[in-house]
Amino acid sequence: MDEAPQVLPSDLTPRPLPAEALRASDPFLNVPSAPFRPRRGLRGPHRQTLASQFLLRRIHLPAAEKRLFQIEREVQVLCRCHWQKERRQALTLIIVHGLEGSSESQYVLGSTAKALAAGMNVVRMNMRNCGGTEALGPTLYHSGLSGDVGVVARALLAEEDLPRVALLGFSMGGNLVLKLAGEWGREAPRQLRAVGAVSPSVDLAPSAAALHHPQNWVYEQYFLWNLRRRLRRKARLYPNRYEMQRLRRVWTLRQFDDRITAHYCGFAGADDYYARASAAGVIQGIAVPALLIHSSDDPFIHILPETKAKLQANSRVRYIETERGGHCAFLADPDGYDGRWAERTAIEFVARF
Repeated sequence: MDEAPQVLPSDLTPRPLPAEALRASDPFLNVPSAPFRPRRGLRGPHRQTLASQFLLRRIHLPAAEKRLFQIEREVQVLCRCHWQKERRQALTLIIVHGLEGSSESQYVLGSTAKALAAGMNVVRMNMRNCGGTEALGPTLYHSGLSGDVGVVARALLAEEDLPRVALLGFSMGGNLVLKLAGEWGREAPRQLRAVGAVSPSVDLAPSAAALHHPQNWVYEQYFLWNLRRRLRRKARLYPNRYEMQRLRRVWTLRQFDDRITAHYCGFAGADDYYARASAAGVIQGIAVPALLIHSSDDPFIHILPETKAKLQANSRVRYIETERGGHCAFLADPDGYDGRWAERTAIEFVARF
């Protein structure tokens, strides 16, 4: 931006950013919701992050249409679509989950309920192999497959003649949608109106390093357990493609990315993978209104100062950094809603377009 957007501490009331008159009138510059204040008893990053996973949620959604999209010759992905009665008059929101998540992740379901109530169509996208879809293709998924999201978006636009579409991603999914918007730049489909990202892993290398800190042991082991299990399922389905001995002495996510992700997905190693798959390399190209929500106390997603500078230099990006909120949590007191502040803020943002 000509004037850098403010990083909003959780205890400040949002206010319009100083900018030229034309830009000040732009609706995406204003924060859609009240500022984030953590729920009583859940002020710490780990309390927020873990509570967001384990607190009971009652989410009731209408039945979804299951739909397969051809990504590559041998690869399909499964999406679950919810349509308004007049689908061609509504904005369609494509929601992308995080690492080892799926279209059934709680933050995806919660965001879907809010978007449907706001009158949107919603497409809950499973990245390749996720949501029990390992048999839909021989390849693995990774944090750089923004093109998969692009294929789904373009297919929906063509097949449904949709007037408006927006993207929303969480964690890895946030990296994917921001990366896609940056890669598309000014060549994005004219129907793309907005992009939202919650706790996006836009800088993969420092985030993988942070995940290995002792205080984050439980998170790293959770991801590794699921990634190992998924690789074993893939090996049973495609026995001539994957070598299980490559999992020996893999104790960190970085080691997994170096020996498995990079090896099977066409990267020279973990460093090459992180550099090429991170949205940080292309966010300066984002040309549609974009909202990025990040907490400075996120246990393992770290955004580098130079990446923040790029975000602040892009007049189409609204960057909100709170003091608290954990990872994909942002649990506020349920004051007239369910207290899932980031979900509500992101949905209110895309609803403006």
